[in-house]
Amino acid sequence: MTTFDNETANGAGGADEAVTPEDDAMAILKADAAALKEQALRYAAEAENTKRRAEREVNDARAYAIQKFARDLLGVADNLARALQHAPKDAEDPSTRNLAIGLEMTQKELIGAFERNGLKAITPRAGEKFDPHLHQAMMEQTSDTLAPGAVIQVLQTGYDLFGRVVRPAMVVVAAKDSTGSMTAASAHGAAN
Repeated sequence: MTTFDNETANGAGGADEAVTPEDDAMAILKADAAALKEQALRYAAEAENTKRRAEREVNDARAYAIQKFARDLLGVADNLARALQHAPKDAEDPSTRNLAIGLEMTQKELIGAFERNGLKAITPRAGEKFDPHLHQAMMEQTSDTLAPGAVIQVLQTGYDLFGRVVRPAMVVVAAKDSTGSMTAASAHGAAN
């Protein structure tokens, strides 16, 4: 036998060194530690996801808790706007004139309160494309100036609360047989 063969047979210098029971136990402990570390990381990630979801739900609940209240106030805002339309602003009687001014001030304050609390008006311009997510078509009319599917008139202002529609804008839409070709951009330019 040569020296090379003796070293190979005795395991010296080769990769086939004898594995001791301590080495087996160490490998098992390392594998267990890695598995437990992975499990702990998974639980931590799951806990973080649960925390984020709970925070988002709490924020949504806060943001939209006033949705029903806001919807109820929209009727008040509508009635106030109708009263203002018919208020005699040029009346000779000072108390009647003051009543009209008071109605205007009240409406401005109510609209300001809406905006401060995230309630924004949805008022499409004539010629703007009908959006079923923001508008409710109350009727269709043929139009010589607007393209089919364009908003002709707003019957009632809509509102959204933090990007969620509380009440869609009620609109009149150009019918399919309309012959107009005015786009939203040109309608906007014509309105200005």
